[in-house]
Order: sequence, then C-alpha cells, then structure tokens
Amino acid sequence: MSDCLFCKIAAGEIPSTCLYDDENVYAFRDINPQAPVHFLVIPKQHIDSVAAVSAENSAAVARCFEVIAKVAEQEGLENGYRVISNCGADGGQTVHHLHFHVLGGKPLGEKIL
Repeated sequence: MSDCLFCKIAAGEIPSTCLYDDENVYAFRDINPQAPVHFLVIPKQHIDSVAAVSAENSAAVARCFEVIAKVAEQEGLENGYRVISNCGADGGQTVHHLHFHVLGGKPLGEKIL
C-alpha cells in the first residue's frame, strides 16, 4: 500500500533502526520504547491486522514468529519477553499493517495494563 507507514519503513523509504531484514520480514527498534528492549517485527507483505490473517498469508505470519525468536536471542532476551499485536480500534491498533511488538529486558509482570 502506497500510504502505509510500515510498508514504507520495510521498503527503506522511511529510516529505521534495522535489526533483521530478509525478503519476507523486517524487524526494527520501536521509536517510543516501552521497555529496555522494544522492537517491531512486520511481514513485508501488507496484511492489515491479525483479523486479516488467512490460509493464503499465514506463512508470512509464521516467518514473523521465527524472526521474533531469532532477534530476541540476538537482543539477549534469554529470560523471556512479551509479544503483542494490537488489532482494530478497540485493540489500540494505530498503524494498519500487521506488526508484533516484542518487549523485554526487565520483568514485565503478569498484567498487560
């Protein structure tokens, strides 16, 4: 999508701090970190949200989770981390491109909010 922020980041049109890049997935540091380690993992294929995952695009989502594990290890998150994906307005989604927040580097506790 030509006006999608994350499509532009994955294409290199908007600067980001890249942690991982291949033909299908891009991982980069969050510009407003909520934990000592906070990065995003996105499929390069535009998928609006979790609600738009289907049999046709689920391989891209699976690849995102492979990259999450790889980058989490690379970032030293051996004690664990949290993966969050907001979906829709009520879920707090502000960029309509499927993305996974990965947070760690300190004990996060059991509560999400």
